[in-house]
Amino acid sequence: MVDSAKKRLRGDVLREIGASCGSAGENLQWLLGKMHPYFSITMQDEPEAVAALATRMHLLGHEQRLVLADRETRLIVARPNRPGSLYDTLKTLREREISYAQFTQSYGALPGLEEGLEVQRFEFERKSNQAIAGAGEVKIPPGIRKSISEAVAEFYPDFDSRQFDRLLRLLWLNNEHYMRVSPAKRVAQILWLYLQSILHGGIYFDAEETEDTEQQREYRVMFAAGNPPQIDFLQQIMEVFNRLGIGVKRAYCLTISNGVHPYFLGNFYVRSRDAGLVDKGSDLFNQLRTELYNTQILSTASHVYREFVAKGVMAGEEASLVNALISFCHTNLAHNQPDRFGFEDVMRAFHSDPDMALQLIWLFKTRFDPAIGDREALYAKTLAEVTQAIAAYNTGHRHLDDVRRAIFRCALIFIRNTLKTNFFIPEKQALAFRLDPVYLSELGPEFTADLPAERPFRVTFFFGRHGAGYHIGFSDIARGGWRTILTSGWDDYVTGANTIFRENYVLAHTQHLKNKDIYEGGSKMVVILDSADIADKDMVTRRLYKLQFGLINAFFDIYVTENGRAKDPRVIDYYGEDEPIELGPDENMHDEMVELIARQSVRRGYLLGIGVISSKKVGINHKEYGVTSAGVVKFAEITMAELGLDIRKDPFTVKFTGGPNGDVAGNAMRLLLERCPQVRINLIIDGTGALFDPAGTDLAALRKVVLQGDVDAYDPQALHEGGFLLYRNVRRSEGLRELYKKVLRSDGELRELWVTVDEFYREFNGLSFSVQADLFIPAGGRPETIDKDNWQAFFLEDGSPSARAIVEGANSFITPEARVELQKKGVVILRDASANKCGVISSSYEIIANLLMNEKEFLANKERYVADVLEILERRAEDEARLIFRRHRETGGSQLYTEISAGISQEINAHYARLFAFFQAHPELCDEPLFKKAIEAHMPTLVRQSAKYRGRIKNLPPKYRYAILASETASSLVYRGDSEASFIEMLRGHLQRSLPA
Repeated sequence: MVDSAKKRLRGDVLREIGASCGSAGENLQWLLGKMHPYFSITMQDEPEAVAALATRMHLLGHEQRLVLADRETRLIVARPNRPGSLYDTLKTLREREISYAQFTQSYGALPGLEEGLEVQRFEFERKSNQAIAGAGEVKIPPGIRKSISEAVAEFYPDFDSRQFDRLLRLLWLNNEHYMRVSPAKRVAQILWLYLQSILHGGIYFDAEETEDTEQQREYRVMFAAGNPPQIDFLQQIMEVFNRLGIGVKRAYCLTISNGVHPYFLGNFYVRSRDAGLVDKGSDLFNQLRTELYNTQILSTASHVYREFVAKGVMAGEEASLVNALISFCHTNLAHNQPDRFGFEDVMRAFHSDPDMALQLIWLFKTRFDPAIGDREALYAKTLAEVTQAIAAYNTGHRHLDDVRRAIFRCALIFIRNTLKTNFFIPEKQALAFRLDPVYLSELGPEFTADLPAERPFRVTFFFGRHGAGYHIGFSDIARGGWRTILTSGWDDYVTGANTIFRENYVLAHTQHLKNKDIYEGGSKMVVILDSADIADKDMVTRRLYKLQFGLINAFFDIYVTENGRAKDPRVIDYYGEDEPIELGPDENMHDEMVELIARQSVRRGYLLGIGVISSKKVGINHKEYGVTSAGVVKFAEITMAELGLDIRKDPFTVKFTGGPNGDVAGNAMRLLLERCPQVRINLIIDGTGALFDPAGTDLAALRKVVLQGDVDAYDPQALHEGGFLLYRNVRRSEGLRELYKKVLRSDGELRELWVTVDEFYREFNGLSFSVQADLFIPAGGRPETIDKDNWQAFFLEDGSPSARAIVEGANSFITPEARVELQKKGVVILRDASANKCGVISSSYEIIANLLMNEKEFLANKERYVADVLEILERRAEDEARLIFRRHRETGGSQLYTEISAGISQEINAHYARLFAFFQAHPELCDEPLFKKAIEAHMPTLVRQSAKYRGRIKNLPPKYRYAILASETASSLVYRGDSEASFIEMLRGHLQRSLPA
């Protein structure tokens, strides 16, 4: 029986081999005739795969696919051409990084079948950013370079020839094989597409009709994206084509690195399945453009994508709006009531009622879609309908209905109070919504009671694929830093998002109090980044840059104006004024992004040019010059003098949060080491660990790491008896236990210990409370570290505080309630709005320089200008510190130091607001000699003494002149004013005007 089976199998196999071999020649001829000519060119390096296809092609009648090559770096598959076949293959490759993808469909049906053939080729040889950045010179064969150069000149005569060799080298480094086997025209297309993506802010779309093939019109769709948002990005792109019914006949897609991050470059040759064509301006063209750009914002992992987009309930851009509404409602409601309005609660409200989501989307469109006519009447009608629908929302579950009505009402308030948005600009990478802050009053005290009472001038909400956040400003001209919070898991992200709005609000309000000495009011931008699905540090940085770049371009979409209105006609602008907003670097804002933002501002035409952001090369880098720390140390010096201690002569101890490599902490340590020969720094805590030394850190060892390394770089050999280092990033596992390294000097020897997670964090979190010092400078760490629940821990067993004075170098390190309680118990606190104000003052003077000098002039005069600014910083810090202590003495100590600080800020800001409005109403006053002199008094010495730069003051934007005049007058009234003398002058002036001569 076995022998019989073997005989039958042998015969069947031989017949199959014969049939296969017999038809192989015909099949090969069919392939050469029915596949695009490029197929022969690009597959010439794979004769075995083509032979396998020719031999086995007849099997496609009953096989779903044929694997022609399956190697570590390459996969080639043949399939019957059916809708979604390419998308199906891509779903199996989700975790593989594709460097090149090529898809080719036949012009006719396979022999004996109704479907055509589709050959899919994937390569997995993506070069790392580090490999490209570190690569040296390359030798491109002269013949290849010449043919590509000629193709570029023929097909793209406007191509910037200065970029040619640089881009060609980059392409060669990434995929030499592609350049060797591809026709010169195709390489020229990729080079041109890459250049366009650079010129258009990292994303580009276009379509053009190609030459006839088999008498059928065909279109080439070009799409490029810098730093694509996910590994399986190509899958999301093909889902768009599939969902819109657009058949991709051929495609050639490369992913290359520019040495910083990857770029996706795709050419797709398409025909729509319903015979429609992708003509420019057609509905299909516009839909495809919008949906492809929207891949930068809409995550395929989101529930809205899976349930609403994939199932045809709504379009991709509508789903992005729903995700933005969810984020806005969550962040505005949860900070006060996290248990009722957690992220899952808000998300489920929208997911459970897609009809309500669609009604809100339609209301938003009636308010902002530039293509809608008679917008006002349609919006009013739709608003009434949606308002009624929300009021009548009822599922029979009372508690749930109350929560969801509040959520939908928040979304309604958001739409009603948005004044402009970039939603209808297709080529965006993030969403921006400028809101009227009156919306906070409409939300009501139920949701705003935990915020400072003062309401901001503007609120801008930003939403991106991997993060969201706000810019909150408390005056028309406003400045403050841009902080991005990195999260390490989904729970971490949601927890951070719960309170991000309140954190931003408090920081912006503190900044407003801090900005009293300059013409800009306070603002802050805080964004939270979701990096829960990635662990690699470089990948996190890539995502950080992607989010920040998307958000800054969304910022320019709505804030670049012409004659007061948004310049882009696709932005419906209900506000209608220029808005000078200045940013600055804060947590996770790197120098590269600072420079990029400045360049992008010039390219986009923002009214401040490079002045949109501070701490640039053409500016005053905070860390390099220690500008914030200059004020912190001056406040520390005057504070300790009030307590009877001269820090320049006397011995004293100081403890820090914030590391030696940090901007504020590092420069404060540098200044103390330079100015205070008897300083003993006995505690330093940063993100890498903690350093405690009861005898004070070894000054020589500390100097080696200040502004060079973190706490974990400190030499443990320099520890004194009883001193130790806790290492946050040095761990090991023992079974299920995770242990942290601790190095302790005991009995003259260094001992290495390993402590549990609980032991580590108990000690790490408690040190700033328990270590005794004369002075505490919190110059780093998370906001609200000392709060109403733990402030008592700052006192030792005998009831004395662990530090007599606290000078806040970090923002909001201590909550207002904790400040009050600590001061009642005798601690002197100089709060953040006073002590660390010099950083923002420096940034303000940087922007003045950017407005009065060109780049060459500034760099030529930089050191002199910076010296002038540092002198101003010292004076401004001393003015306020001495005023705080003077007022404290005058009130007999009845007022807390932080209350006096807040009062000074409020006093100056009130004067400023009134004066700014006055000068705006009387612009001619700026040209009168007395007022011109006041504006000049605000300027650094270099500007005042140079006729050239002084003469340019009159060319500043009018709002800036009013603001500078108002600021200089307001601050001098408070710092140098005499209320009794001012009152007497007011009486004299009044009587002279009112009494007869």
